[in-house]
Amino acid sequence: MTKQFLTSVGAEARQYYSGEYIFKEGSLPSYLYYIIKGKVKLSSLDKYGKEVLFNILFPEQYFGVALLFIDKAYPMDAVALADSTIMRLCKKKFIKILEIYPYLYFDICGNLSESIYYQYFMIKNISSLGAADRVIGILDYLKSLNEHTTPFSFKVPLTRKQIACFTGLSVETVIRTIKILEKESKVKIENKKILY
Repeated sequence: MTKQFLTSVGAEARQYYSGEYIFKEGSLPSYLYYIIKGKVKLSSLDKYGKEVLFNILFPEQYFGVALLFIDKAYPMDAVALADSTIMRLCKKKFIKILEIYPYLYFDICGNLSESIYYQYFMIKNISSLGAADRVIGILDYLKSLNEHTTPFSFKVPLTRKQIACFTGLSVETVIRTIKILEKESKVKIENKKILY
């Protein structure tokens, strides 16, 4: 699905400010969302108030699809991490479009398969004992989604805090680990940004 296709079938574009909720945990799913500009985090708070980060999404990714099929409440929040433009297509139109354009099921299945793969990868990565293995694991995964394949060509789009949330490590451990990885020439730091 593309911006043009979604526009042609009646999706609406909405602006979200950095920090603004797109949906909240516990609310019922009503839309398919497609990011045109900006980035979105999917997260939740555990019973101790610690953030559990499920994913960070970027332009040309869509989200909220799986729950449109099962009518269960969102188990997480979706929050804009930057000023964002996001298209949304209501559930009723989405289901009707799938009836009209059944080939879109392949796109949806591909998206859901990628999401399941990512979840398996993250479970495996978090189960890893070593901090360096966890950090490298998330960097490998993010780089695999990008066209930059040469060493240090990928500018990691996450903060150290976000890496900590993804890996189940403390921010301090992530900072120490990144310094170790830099000494081992596995990452470079330029202007406080991680290059991998």
